[in-house]
Amino acid sequence: MSAQLDQVTALTAIDPDSQETKEWLDALEAVLEQEGPDRAHYLMERLVDLARRRGAHIPFSSNTAYVNTIPQHQEAHCPGNLELEERLRSYMRWNAMAMVVKANRADGDLGGHLSSFASLANMLGIGFNHFWKAPSDTHGGDLLYIQGHSSPGIYARAFLEGRLTEEQLLNFRREVDGKGLSSYPHPKLMPKFWQFPTVSMGLGPLMAIYQARFLKYLHARSIADTAERKVWAFCGDGEMDEPESMGAIGMAAREQLDNLVIVVNCNLQRLDGPVRGNGKIIQELEADFRGAGWNVVKVIWGPGWDELLARDKDGILQRVMMETVDGEYQNYKAKDGAYVRKHFFGKHPKLLEMVANMTDDDIWRLTRGGHDPHKIYAAFKVAQEHKGQPTVILVKTVKGFGMGKSGEARNTAHQTKKLDDAAIREMRDRFALPIPDDKLAEIPFFKPADDSPEMKYLHERRAALGGYLPQRREKAEEALPVPALSTFQNVLDATPEGREISTTQAYVRIITSLLKDPNLGQRVVPILVDESRTFGMEGLFRQIGIFNQQGQLYEPVDKDQVMYYREDKAGQILQEGINEAGGMSSWIAAATSYSTNNRVMVPFYTFYSMFGMQRIGDLAWAAGDMRARGFLMAGTAGRTTLNGEGLQHEDGHSHIIAATIPNCVPYDPTFSHEVAVIIQDGLRRMVAEQEDVFYYITIMNENYSHPGLKAGQEAGILKGMYLLQEGDKAAKQRVQLIGSGTILRESIFAAELLKNDWNIAADVWSAPSLTLVAREGQDCERWNLVNPGKTQRVPYATECLQGTEGPIIATTDYMRAFAEQIRAYVPKNRTYRVLGTDGFGRSDSRAKLREFFEVNRYYITVAALKSLSEEGKIDVSVVEQAIAKYGIDANKPNPVTQ
Repeated sequence: MSAQLDQVTALTAIDPDSQETKEWLDALEAVLEQEGPDRAHYLMERLVDLARRRGAHIPFSSNTAYVNTIPQHQEAHCPGNLELEERLRSYMRWNAMAMVVKANRADGDLGGHLSSFASLANMLGIGFNHFWKAPSDTHGGDLLYIQGHSSPGIYARAFLEGRLTEEQLLNFRREVDGKGLSSYPHPKLMPKFWQFPTVSMGLGPLMAIYQARFLKYLHARSIADTAERKVWAFCGDGEMDEPESMGAIGMAAREQLDNLVIVVNCNLQRLDGPVRGNGKIIQELEADFRGAGWNVVKVIWGPGWDELLARDKDGILQRVMMETVDGEYQNYKAKDGAYVRKHFFGKHPKLLEMVANMTDDDIWRLTRGGHDPHKIYAAFKVAQEHKGQPTVILVKTVKGFGMGKSGEARNTAHQTKKLDDAAIREMRDRFALPIPDDKLAEIPFFKPADDSPEMKYLHERRAALGGYLPQRREKAEEALPVPALSTFQNVLDATPEGREISTTQAYVRIITSLLKDPNLGQRVVPILVDESRTFGMEGLFRQIGIFNQQGQLYEPVDKDQVMYYREDKAGQILQEGINEAGGMSSWIAAATSYSTNNRVMVPFYTFYSMFGMQRIGDLAWAAGDMRARGFLMAGTAGRTTLNGEGLQHEDGHSHIIAATIPNCVPYDPTFSHEVAVIIQDGLRRMVAEQEDVFYYITIMNENYSHPGLKAGQEAGILKGMYLLQEGDKAAKQRVQLIGSGTILRESIFAAELLKNDWNIAADVWSAPSLTLVAREGQDCERWNLVNPGKTQRVPYATECLQGTEGPIIATTDYMRAFAEQIRAYVPKNRTYRVLGTDGFGRSDSRAKLREFFEVNRYYITVAALKSLSEEGKIDVSVVEQAIAKYGIDANKPNPVTQ
């Protein structure tokens, strides 16, 4: 920032040849007047280019002066009735305040926010009244990512529109009884209202960028007409410090997302204090976005400043505007006009002279651009009409505008949720609310009569734009048939003798079959993050192409190969590069398309499991909130499967994270037939039944033979556990071995060791989803608790195991907590021992890793024998013999601590 200030200071320093400067400037003025700004820009670029080629050092600057981007004479005039709009905004400000203050006077722990909506009320008003279209027969509807902390203002507007009741406002943040309003935008809790969750900072702008790109994708593939639709995302200047906020702005420019507008509410404050107290956040963001290739529109000063800037012939005012830091600007708005006169205009005698005829009240009424409807309208119109680039609008506002001494421009503004009577009276007076003095203590909600001019205008404006926003579609209107399970017969059958495949290969075969389906094939959205060849999916490049709006402007280096890299304007694959957050954001856009676009899409996002739930857990949680529907395919999953990649690649905990998301349906299948059954049922639930769930499926790159689907196994697969193979019925001793994923095969091998070495039978259970087994058990447990007088339900895990004999050993490639989930539902008085891969991963062969984490066939066998000895069914010496036989080192350190 200091470099920018130095540059401006240099430009306004004493001119050594003012006559020459005047001649150059006059020439430029003539070009602008006679030939326009495009010609002037061309000539200036040629001059700079010539100077650089001749060796002159002319540093690049992506900053412009600290003034409005749109000069006054180029501003589009707002066509609305601004008097009525101002009244409506005042009513909304009051009702938003009343909602939060009432909630916290009744219960001081509920919280709520006032200052964010107070600062952007004008922007939201202009958007709702003049720009944002609702879904209709002729328009798919604009998509709004609302700044989360402004939710009370959105509710206040919906209350005036008749979409929310006074009872709902009185129950702000009281949702348990089903009468209230969610604290922030939460589609899960208000499924007909909110479109997107945005309060997890940074996710709003990130998801908005990929949402805009997905609209282009749908249009290019002729699935939906999205040409006239816009994505508008509102976020705070403090929020832009989140890496997710800025991480994809280069992609937005590269993809020419001119259907995207991001509005940054620059009230100069974050939660605890200034965003850039020693600098200028607007200038910083301008440089970032302009440098990335965005169209940048700054709305800094209100109309009162236009005359002063017009009189600023020497540029002194602009220089002071630039040199004044944001911490000072915040202070000005926390004080009064006299303070501004002394400390801002007092920085130069000519500025004091400029405002000599203005009273302190006049100076105080010099507003910021974000509080002037004309300035906002002009900026929004430019953004709406701009082509070829995404647009960011940087709008300067006052945090807590209108809250007076209780919060306006103060560091405590964000936390302000309780106002005293004096502050409430001050707000009533400032916005001319028709609330009598004797009612102020009640803080009543205000709603004009239905036939009042304001209310008629409110409804007329929304009618002209197609209806009310925000609104959310719960189900797509189209019904798409789902292919039968037999469609995937090539992975349902046993693998031929001597043929081995991985579950990743089985998944690719399923995707290939699905792409050929006449009903769903075009709706499949394969999403990849630069690991296609790892998962054996490169064959899809040529088959369906990679989406790129420019097509392929080069001949790929592998064009002579069958599976060459093919980009296409109507490509079906979304290739996100090395970018898990971007891949997940694309998946969310596709997984919620049934709601946002009235088009059912079936996204498959395939990624390294370690870089999935761990890295994008916040986005996965947001996907649950958004009622996303689709498949997350976590490749090379498990702690010991991706054997050579080391600590940061080996996943032993993604299923623990997945289990925390209530509408995530997680599976860890071992065999190809399990993968097929799970995916086909997922299609049934999410496409045919339009159920609001999404699937997390781990797949492995380890090759082995597959037994094929046996009749009647489907139900057990989907429930999460089924008997895969029975041990010798004649054996005297018996154990139960449970496994999932690649480690199930170690349980199968352990069963052979137990039989051949120790004459002990083992029943082997495949557990594709221990999490679903646990959830079903919790449902039974809860039902039994609240229905003590009725026949008690038996959990599925208990039902499976209660007729069996012997100790139960559960082993997975994940932390012990994964299999511990079902301990409560194991039949009483039965030994239940869990083996898992707690600790950091490391590189080695699969065999060595499974030995290190103590989950291989030998440890499973020893665990079974130890459990039998503890039950008194065999002598402990047998366990000692097994330890010696299998070469297990009793002195080996615990892998958890290594």
